[in-house]
Amino acid sequence: MGKILVLAEKPSVARDLAKVLNCNQNSNGYIMGSKYIVTWALGHLVTLADPEAYGNKYKSWNIEDLPMLPNKMELVVIKQTAKQFGIVKGLLNRADVDQLVIATDAGREGELVARWIIMKAGFKKPIKRLWISSQTDKAIKEGFANLKPAKDYDNLFYSAQSRSEADWLVGLNVTRALTCKYNAQLSAGRVQTPTLAMIVAREEEIKRFVPKDFWSVQAQFNGFTVQWQDKVTNQTRTFSKEQADSIIQKITGQVGEIIEVKKELKKELSPLAYDLTELQRDANRRYSYSAKQTLNIMQKLYETHKLVTYPRTDSRYITTDIVPTLTERLKSIAIGPYAKPVQNILKNRINVTNRFVDNSKVTDHHAIIPTEQFVNLSALSSEERNIYDLIVKRFISVLSPAFEYEQTTVKLNVNGESFTARGKIVKSWGWKSVYEGFGKVDEDNEEEDNNQSLPEVQKGQKAKIISPKAVNGKTKPPARYTEATLLSAMEHPGKFVENKALKETLENTSGLGTPATRADIIEKLFNTFYIERRGKEIYPTSKGIQLIGLVPNDLKSPELTAKWEQQLSLISKGKVNPSTFIGEMKNYATKLVSAVIASSEQFRHDNVTREKCPECGKYMLDVNGKKGKMLLCPDRECGYRKTVTVISNARCPECHKKMEIRGEGEKKSFYCVCGYREKLDAFKQRKGEQVNKKEVAQFLKQQDTKESINSALADALAKWGK
Repeated sequence: MGKILVLAEKPSVARDLAKVLNCNQNSNGYIMGSKYIVTWALGHLVTLADPEAYGNKYKSWNIEDLPMLPNKMELVVIKQTAKQFGIVKGLLNRADVDQLVIATDAGREGELVARWIIMKAGFKKPIKRLWISSQTDKAIKEGFANLKPAKDYDNLFYSAQSRSEADWLVGLNVTRALTCKYNAQLSAGRVQTPTLAMIVAREEEIKRFVPKDFWSVQAQFNGFTVQWQDKVTNQTRTFSKEQADSIIQKITGQVGEIIEVKKELKKELSPLAYDLTELQRDANRRYSYSAKQTLNIMQKLYETHKLVTYPRTDSRYITTDIVPTLTERLKSIAIGPYAKPVQNILKNRINVTNRFVDNSKVTDHHAIIPTEQFVNLSALSSEERNIYDLIVKRFISVLSPAFEYEQTTVKLNVNGESFTARGKIVKSWGWKSVYEGFGKVDEDNEEEDNNQSLPEVQKGQKAKIISPKAVNGKTKPPARYTEATLLSAMEHPGKFVENKALKETLENTSGLGTPATRADIIEKLFNTFYIERRGKEIYPTSKGIQLIGLVPNDLKSPELTAKWEQQLSLISKGKVNPSTFIGEMKNYATKLVSAVIASSEQFRHDNVTREKCPECGKYMLDVNGKKGKMLLCPDRECGYRKTVTVISNARCPECHKKMEIRGEGEKKSFYCVCGYREKLDAFKQRKGEQVNKKEVAQFLKQQDTKESINSALADALAKWGK
């Protein structure tokens, strides 16, 4: 009887599958059993060919040779992982293998990983698809008992391939056009450019912003604070100092009378379960984790620890078939800080509503929730523990009752002027009791909370107004993006669009990019030095601002890329022909190249240093990398880079901020913004008293590692547009 070959996306997943499938014979690049052979990719093993593959003329970058529009896109084996591809191809072509099971990640990109390998290897035998949302032994067994025909996922593959080809056609053509035209390392892309445009537009708004003074009038009445409110507009601030002064004059020494007391019982339902973008937002707000960092931690929790379901999801709901598993999932997390709230839910019978269970709102994968795997919290790193904590608390809160409170609104009349006060009495903490301190859980709602504790008040009550005062404030400019707010803007770019119909289209698609790609897009903008972080805030660099001035207008708009995502979504549902879409992309790439060539704009490096590149002699550029300052050669073909300072994890002994490492070899020293300096030897000695030498060496090695610049197709694109 023939064997079944199982293709996983990574070695760690392959080992889990092999264990469940009773494969225990380890070989070079695969694990074999009596019935199954499990092998793996290393992410993408196959990718779209470089332009050079389509003829010698593309080996040098000439603006006259653009646009590059191959009739048929070629696939090539990625050099770095060619050995593993050879092993997988050999297994696919084995005479005793008569069936393949695709077990790569259950999503658009995972489908592409497998299909390109299959195409490049020329495999023609029957194929099935394993489609699972968690990596527990139970989920794997159930998945293999319910394998799907691979053809069910053909449209998902066409959508993934169309996305890659569109990125190639637009990204590579525009990148070459910009680089040739302006003689600088410039790149553009269908998602990264509109994202950068939003950051640049926000910076321009901040620069143009002129703060205005406003005043609010407050006073004490019967032991609580009341605030003036405009009778017509209900605003509690005025932009006229004269008006504020005249109100104070009018109410000083006067008696106020309560003319209305309104009591309302209010309910606040728990937030919806997490999809990836919402989780990345919360992790950035609470822990300052980047979107990419959160995704990497999630992959660990999903693949290695098997504690959470598939991370790259855009749904915040679960399907009805998951409901019977909720009790088991709750029992598996009923430890430590989660034991009490879980017991409360299990005691009162699980109450699921359409805020959590809705089949119509789940596409490929349901919301991120815990698996049935019992958890050992001590096995998690602090970062994994933080992300796991967010997921578990959100899961418990979705299954918990509403937060209930009584809101009291008091209205006063003071000599013809209207004043108001609000008070809140909590009736039941409900889902908020899951969160320590029960305070403000969602930092998005940063409106001033004017609730205070009010004494018993009644209509008609009178009292003298005490200590009236005008409080001066200034209007604030729009805030700079953080990764959390940038993810929100990418997810809902409709607010940046005037056209009503397009606004709706944008709200019904996934916005800019997908949950799976947004983190990489943001990382790419950092790695190409278009944006930089200062604390949590994101600033565009001069290079980023200039690029937005050079790029053709419609590539900057979120409308266009959202339309593409909508088209890709329709391709995945079999409603749009991929070749029609690619035809449109070729026309679009041609139009963009022409726009770049016709432009009369200029590009100027304003960060040139006096230090020459040791490889090619050009003056190098001073840039802020993710881990510190770097010198970069402006020549695309040279690409030399040198680290000048590295932001270390070592804390300053005086002010406890992270210190920079400057210098090379034995001349390395630690510098802090507060002025503290320490030579490497002194640091080693100080640290040596607290930790062993091995740990110090490990720490220094971590600081020296060069940051990886991008992934898979992003790697390929990086070659064409640093």
